Amino acid sequence: MVREPPGGVKIRLVPRLRDRYNRSMNGSVRAPIVAGAFYPADSDVLRASIESFFDSVIPSPGSDLAGPAGLIVPHAGYPYSGAVAAAGYGAVAASGRPEVVVLLGANHSGLGAPLSLSSHTAWETPLGRLPVHGDIVDRLVDAGIPMADAAFSREHSIEVQLPFIQAVWDTHLPIVPICVLSTLRESLRGHVATIAAAIDGMAALIVASSDFTHYEPDKVARELDRLALEPILGTDVDAFDRIYRERGLSICGAGAIETLLDLCRRYGIRQGALLRYATSGDTTGDRSAVVGYAAVLFTTEAT
Repeated sequence: MVREPPGGVKIRLVPRLRDRYNRSMNGSVRAPIVAGAFYPADSDVLRASIESFFDSVIPSPGSDLAGPAGLIVPHAGYPYSGAVAAAGYGAVAASGRPEVVVLLGANHSGLGAPLSLSSHTAWETPLGRLPVHGDIVDRLVDAGIPMADAAFSREHSIEVQLPFIQAVWDTHLPIVPICVLSTLRESLRGHVATIAAAIDGMAALIVASSDFTHYEPDKVARELDRLALEPILGTDVDAFDRIYRERGLSICGAGAIETLLDLCRRYGIRQGALLRYATSGDTTGDRSAVVGYAAVLFTTEAT
């Protein structure tokens, strides 16, 4: 397994991954481009890795999700953030199976529109393929959110979520990948009603894929993340946006988080639950420059 920085921001495409990247951009199936770097490329090793984050027992939901739910989870290399992500997916699984998963990914490249859609009809990992919910994508396109594959071309923030979805539920659960820039709120807020309308009446899981503070000393990172998590847990998107910009926070998926919080407010969700927090220093032992990770759950039950 090729070790990447714990924040997962810089992607080095080694030759075998570069070939996979080139194939992924040709055709309707988006092939994995960071398997073997951020998570294991072998399906058996990958499943065993995910099982280890769930203490060897992957949750098996026995019912359908009663209503919409939101989740913030990290997207760094699995050795660093996998246990935090598992805490999030395990909590959702305890509530049931969603009808669709809307994946709000960070946009590390700056390519594409404030919100960008992928033209791929399925996304692949070593565990199989997940279908894209074409009807929802069509509604979003008709409402003005553009297709911009460039935003996804080297973006890992959505891909690293897929093995967890496949392991907890299955390869039949449809997804809607959306890449979100961390830009001015005015550029994002207008699309919130569009997304809400496109999934109206569905028990959707909306995932914001984001790491928190990057490359600060552990003590500093934890304090900055505490400041950010306080308004997040209260679904106070204006306060989060203010702190993010005034403090110059390095939360890479801030736009995805703000979009999720706005959707939560629309669903009447006013409170989130912090399930787990960690930094890369908890894995490496090096606390001089860490990345923070949080799993936060939003459900109507938590209000």
